[in-house]
Amino acid sequence: MTLVADHTGSVLGTPAVKIRDEADAAAAKARVGSLLARPLTASGAVEIALLNNRALQAAYNDLGVSEADLVQASLPPAPTFSLVHLTGAELEVERLVTQNILALLTLPRRREIAQDTFKVAQARAIEATLATAAEARRAYYRAVAAGQTVKFLEQSRAAADAVSELAKKLGETGALPKLDQAREHAFYAEVSGQLAVARLKQRGEREKLNRVLGLWGGELVYRLPDKLQALPPKPRTSADVETEAVTSRIDLQIARMELAALSKEYGLTHAIRFIDMLEASGVSRNEIKSGERTPRNGYELSLQIPIYDFGEVKTKRAEETYLRAVNLLMDKAVNVRADARQSYQVYRGAYDIARYYDKEILPLREIISEQTLLNYNGMLSDLFGLLTDARDRISANVQSIDAKRDFWLADVDLHAAIVGGGGMSTVGGGQIQQTSAQND
Repeated sequence: MTLVADHTGSVLGTPAVKIRDEADAAAAKARVGSLLARPLTASGAVEIALLNNRALQAAYNDLGVSEADLVQASLPPAPTFSLVHLTGAELEVERLVTQNILALLTLPRRREIAQDTFKVAQARAIEATLATAAEARRAYYRAVAAGQTVKFLEQSRAAADAVSELAKKLGETGALPKLDQAREHAFYAEVSGQLAVARLKQRGEREKLNRVLGLWGGELVYRLPDKLQALPPKPRTSADVETEAVTSRIDLQIARMELAALSKEYGLTHAIRFIDMLEASGVSRNEIKSGERTPRNGYELSLQIPIYDFGEVKTKRAEETYLRAVNLLMDKAVNVRADARQSYQVYRGAYDIARYYDKEILPLREIISEQTLLNYNGMLSDLFGLLTDARDRISANVQSIDAKRDFWLADVDLHAAIVGGGGMSTVGGGQIQQTSAQND
């Protein structure tokens, strides 16, 4: 886990931790409790997921299995002991100790292949960690945005409720026409319906966050911020996201390492293509006849003769497997470059859209609302114009929250496109599928 912890610590700011025993579990639970005791942040959500997500811990167990396989592959094959006892007119006892010579001769190369396979397993554990962290961040931003939408609609419904009650009282006195009363009541009903939908979505997004964080029972009572964090003053700039992604993407590194391991396997297959079995045995035989014991010692060699197959089949299979890996690596490199370019374009576009809502649309909506209210109070406009403006203002604020959420989701996707651990996000109404998920 040392390589996994170092890599994830440098990329995520939080190293991966494997829960090995009760002491580790207690320490992880205490840390999770301390993070949940205060309003949860995006980095806190990532740390909880790395400590508490059981699917991620299972990936670390797979790494432990790969380590055991490496140790086993590095050991020489054990000899075989055979005992033959024949009775009849005479007694014959034969003892054989057999050793696989071919396995001994190829042990260094097989050890190298096992080490490469273990490095791939380490890289896959890193990839699983990055994927879990990205999933936690996405779920966090969606849950916070859903909560912010609910809070805004609650405030809007409270205002609509007050106006609806006022309209009812004015209607009872005859000061407000029945049509205007119906419009006020309909506006309140519409906002209530929007709030009900938003609350349902909030519960769903929070459960998704609970799932990726591995929370249950009393751990579900935690606080999220009232709103998403502000946009950065300037968007992230990258001179060459393609080069950065090709250099850093963990799934591309896995493909390279798998290709290196296949290259060594291909070389080993080509070297032993004529021989499938070569064994040497030491033989000790005792023959007892008429009370006389005759010891005999010697050796035995076993060699499989390639009469029907001179290794062409397995060599061809190894060659095609290697060439397939080469083509898949080149295809993945092309996809990684495209993925990085697309993710950065979506990131920059999402930033511009969210910034435009903050700097242009919402301030203009405030001015329109103020002027519309002044005109209504001065009897220069009717109630219909006031309600239309209120609907537009609610829609603009909800869209602004969604735009800011989409920006932070695009930020997660861009980071995943560069370092790995991709997934799927819904940004701007369209689904963006990360390259690693496509290839998987």
